[in-house]
Amino acid sequence: MTYQTKLRTDEIIPNENICFPIGTILAVKNKYEKLTFSGVFEKYKKKGRDLNSLIQALLSYKLTENLSISKASGWINRGEVLETFNLKTFEERTLFRTLETIGKNREEIIS
Repeated sequence: MTYQTKLRTDEIIPNENICFPIGTILAVKNKYEKLTFSGVFEKYKKKGRDLNSLIQALLSYKLTENLSISKASGWINRGEVLETFNLKTFEERTLFRTLETIGKNREEIIS
């Protein structure tokens, strides 16, 4: 076995690579479908962004990063994440309205 004794490069060059938690996203989508959450949430929002996609994206974010909702908006608004959840770019307040909708209907959702 040979050991690396020196660095392969003298200069580190930044690039545009990103970290994308596809495993977490696939797990959220899988469980969301198996538990038929789509049927539970679809009746609470008819216009605008798809509530189910926003909830799945938010769940994926919270399981991966678990920072503020404000930061969640930035994370979800990345092109790769938007494409994965079939969403279009949205404002931060959209996530707050999503959570507000869930909160207002929590009794019915839980039952």
